[in-house]
Formats: sequence, C-alpha cells, structure tokens
Amino acid sequence: MEFDTCPINRCSKRNEKIYQEWFSSADSDGDGRLIGKDATSFLAMSNLPREDLKQVWATADSKRQGYLGFKEFITAMQLVSLAQAGHAVTSDFTNADVDFENLQLPTMEGLDGLLAKKKRVAKWVPDSNEAGSLSLSSRANWFSSSKSAKKVSVPSNYVTSIIDGLKKLYVKKLKPLEVAYHFSDFVSPLLANSDFDAKPMVMLLGQYSTGKTTFIKHLLRTSYPGANIGPEPTTDRFVVVMNGPDERSIPGNTIAVQADMPFSGLTTFGTAFLSKFECSQMPHPLLENITFVDTPGVLSGEKQRTQRSYEFTGVTSWFAAKCDLILLLFDPHKLDISDEFKRVIASLQGHDDKIRVVLNKADKVDTQQLMRVYGALMWSLGKVQNTPEVSRVYIGSFNDSPINEDLAEPLGKELFEKEQADLLTDIKNIPKKACDRRINEFVKRARAAKVHAYIISHLKKEMPAMMGKSKTQKRLIDNLADEFVKIQKEHHLPAGDFPNVEHFREILSGFSIDKFEKLKPKLIQAVDDMLGYDIPELLKNFKNPYDD
Repeated sequence: MEFDTCPINRCSKRNEKIYQEWFSSADSDGDGRLIGKDATSFLAMSNLPREDLKQVWATADSKRQGYLGFKEFITAMQLVSLAQAGHAVTSDFTNADVDFENLQLPTMEGLDGLLAKKKRVAKWVPDSNEAGSLSLSSRANWFSSSKSAKKVSVPSNYVTSIIDGLKKLYVKKLKPLEVAYHFSDFVSPLLANSDFDAKPMVMLLGQYSTGKTTFIKHLLRTSYPGANIGPEPTTDRFVVVMNGPDERSIPGNTIAVQADMPFSGLTTFGTAFLSKFECSQMPHPLLENITFVDTPGVLSGEKQRTQRSYEFTGVTSWFAAKCDLILLLFDPHKLDISDEFKRVIASLQGHDDKIRVVLNKADKVDTQQLMRVYGALMWSLGKVQNTPEVSRVYIGSFNDSPINEDLAEPLGKELFEKEQADLLTDIKNIPKKACDRRINEFVKRARAAKVHAYIISHLKKEMPAMMGKSKTQKRLIDNLADEFVKIQKEHHLPAGDFPNVEHFREILSGFSIDKFEKLKPKLIQAVDDMLGYDIPELLKNFKNPYDD
C-alpha cells in the first residue's frame, strides 16, 4: 500500500508525461525496470551527495525489490527535486509541507543529451542487409530471429533481488506443477506477486480477554481504528492492522479483491467469513515494516463450531502459513486449554518454529502464584503441542499501565522487564528475518507440491481404464493411509511431508480421481532443479536486503 501516498497521485499530468520520457530513456533494456548501472548513472545526473542518493533509492524502493518501476521512479524524482530545493531527504517525505502537484522538475545534468541519443536510436537503426532503416520494434524482432545474431538475455528474466527471483521461479517452475495437480484445491491457493511483496505479519491468538488487542495497542502506543477492548469477548472479527495514509477501516470483501493485498486466498472461506474480516489502516512507523493480525477470542464449548458462520481453524491455518510470528496469549486466571483452543493450536501444525507463548497479565498474581501458574501452563502446553521441544514462554504484562509492584515484588518486576524486552526484540527483528522466512516457506511449499503431485498421479494410476471406476475410487479413499505408505516407499519421500490423511480424504471425496493427470516427470524435474540449483544460486548472488 506504499503507493497510496506516492507522489504519482499528486503529480501533474504534464510532469508525469515528462517523467515517462525520462524513464524510457534511462531504461536501456526496455523491461519497465530501472536497475543496476542504468539507475546509478541516471540518479548521478542530479549531482546530489552520495548519501542523499542512497536515501533516495532506499525510500523509493520501499519494497526492497532491487529496482525502480515507473511509480517508484517518480517517487525518486520527487525526492531529488526536494533535495535540490534544500529539503532534507527522509523516508517521511510525504508528510512534508510541499505542493507535489506543482513541484518543479529536478535538474539533471546531461539529460538532454541522453534524450536526444534515445530519439536518434529509436528513429534510425541501420540494417546490415538493406540500405534502409528499421524502427526500434522491428529491429527487436529482426534481432531475436536472426540466426547469426548473438544470444541476448530476455529482459523479463532479469533478477534484481531474492524476492524477485522467487517470483520468477514460482511462475516458471513451481506454479505449473501446482496447476496440473490441483494443489490450490487441496493445500493452498496459488500465489500472486502480492504474496511475495507483503510485509512480515504477526498473528495473535488466544481465548477471549487475554489481552490480544491491548498487546497491539501497547506496541503502537495508540489504538488502531475500530479497536474495542473490554473484559467480555469484544473482538468478533479478524482484523489486519497495517500501514496506510490515514486512519480508516476497509471491509473484508473489499480488501480480499485488491491485487496489491495478499488476502485474495481468503475468498475461499466465503462471504460469511469476509463479513467478519476487515483491514484497519493507520500511519505508523512500526506498521511500515510489520503487519499485525488481531483475532477473535477462542470460544469454549460448542459455540466455537456452531455459532461461528465460518471455519475458524481453517482461517487460522491460512494465516499461520502467511505469518512470520504467531503469539499465543494466556491469562494467569484462564490457563485451562479448552478442546476448541486445542483444535486451533493443532491447526498451526507445521509452523511450530513461528510460535511464541506469552503469559500476559502476569503482574496480577504474586511471585509464588506466578511460579505455580508457570508450571501449570507448561504442563498444559505439553499435553497439546506434540513436540519434544519446550516452548519459550514470555512472562510480562503487555499494557500501558505500570507494573503492579505490590504483587510483582522487586524480583518479579525485573523479570517482567527483561522478558518484555526479549519479546519486543524478537518482534523488531522480524523484518531482518523476513527474507529467510520467505525462502523457508517457499521451499516448504515446493516440497509439499511435489508430494501432492506424487499422491494425485498415484491415485490416477490405480484407476481402471474402463469398468469399476466408482468402486475403485471408494476403495482408494477408504484406504488412503495405506496408499500414502505405498507412495512414500515407492518415491523415498519423508513421512513428515505428507498431508493429514483425514483432511485430504475429505477434499478428495469431492473429485473424480479418473480426471486427474498422470505423473509428468518434467514438472517434477523442474522443481527438483529449482530446489537443488536455482535457489542456492539465487542465495549466492543476492544478499538479504535488510543486511545493508
């Protein structure tokens, strides 16, 4: 959403047309992206100090893509103009008291010569075979089709960053496999560019009145639009708290269809869910790097399943795959983990490395009681989380009220402050780890898609050519666990990469297995090559953008 406040929205039509001409001249490859030496050379024409140019680039390339598109180029030019007028170059330039509509064009030394050269090249391109000329587009077609011409890289294949490389690998090598074997119907919707470009997300889960909304308020030092805090179940919807130009709430149906938002996959949960989903936007420095997901309190008893008009655990599982951190909040007075909360925690399976447990409101009990509460919580978690490792539990009171020293005592207060500092540090480090997390999630998805393809093609192979198809399909679905074992042994696959049998069986019953595709070794090989060669090469050639 960076471009909601981008100067292009307040740039005059005349200036926008001029900027388009400049951009085309600077973009020597003609791929709509200003990268490498082209970008460096063009920005250097402004004669600004190197430090100012670095800030211009960092602000314009806010998504850390490693290149400037046309919108980002205009942002850069507006910044250069401001800097030449004596304004300080900062990332918060949009809040400057400047009339962007009538902002003067920046002064670029040597630009006239570049524009003139570009026009000459576009108008006349000598042809070695004819005594005439070809237009620029004709030259491109002739050059690419000539057998004697040297091999030229296709501009669209240029990779400018790790994220940019993952986008291209997905479209070229992983997406064809997912489409062929209905991966989006069984596991996860197809990815869009917005899924790669999205800011890191933190999801908060817990029973009602454990302080989820208050926790976000504590981090932001202010309430987000639409926040409602109280002892009763106040948050009745999923709320994505993200950066925006002004304070406003956007309905779920609207945000789910926006191409620049990574929430299009939520449409699979239907209108019943989207009516309980919204986006809360506000300008905030922390939200420029992190997005928070506030969730309804987990209800007890049958209310969780019967009174919600959507599949709560399905939604939490979807968000868990997208999030970089998942905070499970507990209240010292509500340690009982209900069956419904167990199902929610179970829906986070496969994302154990993202989970952090927070014992909130810990200053409401004295030190002796806190020791007992902590032990009881660890015992309860051991019954729910099927992992041999012990979860890290942060102890504190995450609100704006001072710690209750009468109950906490000096030792407890010092403990709370250290624990809170550790958790806040963990959250602040999320953007630095986001790139590594994207790679990790991408590799997990590729492995899951590969296993899924083996499952679907195996079931297809077991189907008869003519008679008894319905009977065979019923047998395969009923004995799905045994079929998984066969596939695992045949292709030497790890058992941990296979999906949940019951969930897979439920979805499979709605398909005709006979309509599935046979195994396509080329698609499998493409994914193997991607995992074995392309991704390691990508990591070798590019570094984490936050390591600067």
